Formats: sequence, structure tokens, C-alpha cells
Amino acid sequence: MNLQKITFGNGCFWCTEAIFQSVKGVISVVSGYMGGHVKDPTYREVCTGKTGHAEVLHIEYDADEISFDELLLIFFKTHDPTTLNRQGNDVGTQYRSAIFYYNDGQKLQAEAMIKRLTEEKVYSKPIVTEITPASEFYSAEDYHQDYFNNNPHNPYCAAVIQPKLHKFAKDFAAKIRP
Repeated sequence: MNLQKITFGNGCFWCTEAIFQSVKGVISVVSGYMGGHVKDPTYREVCTGKTGHAEVLHIEYDADEISFDELLLIFFKTHDPTTLNRQGNDVGTQYRSAIFYYNDGQKLQAEAMIKRLTEEKVYSKPIVTEITPASEFYSAEDYHQDYFNNNPHNPYCAAVIQPKLHKFAKDFAAKIRP
């Protein structure tokens, strides 16, 4: 196993955690916070937008089973990387689109992916995803972990997360674990 890690900020962590949990080759997905200046932030603190942290997914994956480029494509296709500090109704710096990389190779691949998506005109507006070195990761509170799977009948899950999962399943069927 070629274990690697990446941390993505792509809006509310509830909204995309279940997507990455279903990807073949992804070993673990932990919701949390990164990129701020407050040590051990709480959800309430991060929600104020004053900690500098983004809601993130810390992902460990087997690079022999799924490539970093494939994860990047899933990242870009399952949120809107063209809205600054916003995903849908969630507004604030904590919802920014961000890639927190762990080595220069990841940084270069992320930059190349943005260039490719821009040249292919995949989005009608410029991509605003920040590419930043990973900093300390803080795991979110337990009730945020595995949120969709633990709360499938929550109205938010049904209205926002379920449609994202259906779209992901349609667009990336070959990448979904059996």
C-alpha cells in the first residue's frame, strides 16, 4: 500500500465527506479544520469566520489504487471552485475552496489541474481555489464525523448531500467502491 494524504476544503464538510468515503482507494476521511491561527478550534469558533480555519476533509488514500489527479478531479467536480468563500448557502472564509498540500508534487499537480480545467473552460468563471501548504489539522467534534451515514434522514442531508452523491455516482461510477 502506498499511503498518502491530502486535505481538501470544499465547503461544508458534511456535504462531501460521504463522497470521498465512497471512493475506491480512499482509506479514511476525517472532517476537521485547517488553515487558521487558533489552536484546537471548535465548530462554533470556526463558524464565526474569525479563526481563519476552513472546514476540511483530511483524506488518507492508497496511491496505488487511486491517483492524486483522480482525487483532484473528484474534488473539483463535487463543489464549486469558482465561488470565493462560499458554497451554496454556506458563506464565509470557513467554506473556502482550498487544497492543503503535503509536498511539492501535490502543489504542482494541483496547479496543473487548475490550469487544465481553465484551458478546457470547464467553468464559466475563474477558479478561486487556494493552494496552500498543509498546517496543523484539527479533527472536528465527533458528531461531525460520518455525518451523512449517521443522519441520512436529516432534511439537510436529503436536500443537499443526497443529490451530490447521486451526481457523483453518475459522473464517477468506476471510482465507487463496491
